[in-house]
Amino acid sequence: MIRRLYEWMLRMAEHPNALWVLAVVSFAESSVFPIPPDVLMIPMILARPSRAWIIAGIALLSSVLGGLAGYAIGALAYDTLGQPILEALGKQEAMDAFNQTFNGVGFWAVLVAGITPFPYKVITIMSGWTAMPLATFIATSILARGFRFFVVAALLRAYGAPIRHFIERRLGLMFTLFVLLLIGGFLALRLL
Repeated sequence: MIRRLYEWMLRMAEHPNALWVLAVVSFAESSVFPIPPDVLMIPMILARPSRAWIIAGIALLSSVLGGLAGYAIGALAYDTLGQPILEALGKQEAMDAFNQTFNGVGFWAVLVAGITPFPYKVITIMSGWTAMPLATFIATSILARGFRFFVVAALLRAYGAPIRHFIERRLGLMFTLFVLLLIGGFLALRLL
């Protein structure tokens, strides 16, 4: 099923209404959909590099709005919607332990999930469930998702098709390393 969704998204990247499809996928991926919008963004930007910033902007706006939907699922409908979604993703077991410390590190959790391959939808639902301050959630989501989508757009615009393989295979790892270095830098500054 996931493979068919992936192939459908690649076909949609060439559709005349691709920007609308990207908006819907970006929105849904932030709360329930399993495939990231990068699958659409990459071929769309490669086909029209001059629209890279528009494509990244639409992905950002839609993703943050979808994140708010995930937040609402966690805050208003965790028992009926949020818990089954997290169970389907195999994340239910870690919920109780994670909830104990989540709000203390909520900024970092949203930042890391927004940039790295970690499922952002898990964090959006948990942010609502744990009642993370909404302003913190929104600001961090904009920062993280903006960073992720605009870095992809910038790389594709600058390097085109040759960078596609790198992005599809290793960008998640690179973002994860970046976040670890960022956190390490903050910890080092704190110790000084």
